Amino acid sequence: MRGRSVPAVLERARELAAPALEAALERLSPEVRPLARYHFGFDDAHGNPAGRPDGKGVRPALSVLSAEAVGGEATSGVPGAVAVELVHNFSLIHDDVIDNDKERRHRPTVWAIWGVGRAIIAGDALLALAQEVLLEAAADDDAEGQGRTGAAARCLAEATGAMIAGQALDMAFESLPAVDVASCLSMEAGKTGALLGAAACLGAVLAGAPVETTNALRRFGVELGLAFQAIDDLLGIWGDPGQTGKAIGNDIRQHKKTLPISAALAAGGRGAEELAALLSSDDLTETEVVRAAQLVESCGGRAMASEEASSRLSLALAALESVPLGDRPRAELVDVANFIVARQF
Repeated sequence: MRGRSVPAVLERARELAAPALEAALERLSPEVRPLARYHFGFDDAHGNPAGRPDGKGVRPALSVLSAEAVGGEATSGVPGAVAVELVHNFSLIHDDVIDNDKERRHRPTVWAIWGVGRAIIAGDALLALAQEVLLEAAADDDAEGQGRTGAAARCLAEATGAMIAGQALDMAFESLPAVDVASCLSMEAGKTGALLGAAACLGAVLAGAPVETTNALRRFGVELGLAFQAIDDLLGIWGDPGQTGKAIGNDIRQHKKTLPISAALAAGGRGAEELAALLSSDDLTETEVVRAAQLVESCGGRAMASEEASSRLSLALAALESVPLGDRPRAELVDVANFIVARQF
């Protein structure tokens, strides 16, 4: 059975999650709420309504679809969708500070407008709010309902811890001359895979699915997260700034040891040596950034990252096939996964 189109799936998840997300943000203190509403796209920098949340909406869609895939209502996945979006955006606000990024989604970042201190506090507030949203998700106070919410909160906490550990490794790798591909993949499994794994299973957990099923959905999300990050790594060097909202070659400027860069450095030979020498410079010129990108490609880094994205997508889809799921939501999960690997933003 064919599902809805990917744009329709993402739009439906946004429509389901946006009111709950906006209601959750209302709980924040008056000092923090305007920053959060701006970051999500509800308001402009002056507090005027701006329309709707920004972003691709992949994580909310995974949570909603995972609830439906195990026979639950789409609304069962909404608390998971909101909680994952809060954690994801906590990390984005902090990432922008860490990476000194002044623009995200074609708008100034939170710290660029309100300063580093207030941006950090806003991110912290979103992280705390995520757990509140999940823990209040039980329809009643019986042991079964509380057990589901407890399991969901534990899943999100574990994923958040893994994500933070991955981000810490990402930062630590910047100061190293090179990182092997296995270490890079391990870092990216935490940085990106863990939270997508949570997104892909939280709806099912809240809907009361068996552990075998929720574990398979989590594996699907983790593998999909690695594919997602591989594509992000490619876009971080060769992406169109008009679509990504970030300058071309940004990862090279920041000395990131992303998958294509790590693979290129590990290739050996004169090209890898020249690339390593370029990346040892604290401040790369635009000419050097362009040359580094050429070397990453000629050393095989671009091809390797593309192949890794395809391989991880296959593993993700195999995880879906390992357990019984509803036909339409399964088809829609497959379509969203393929969309992630084919995207250009």
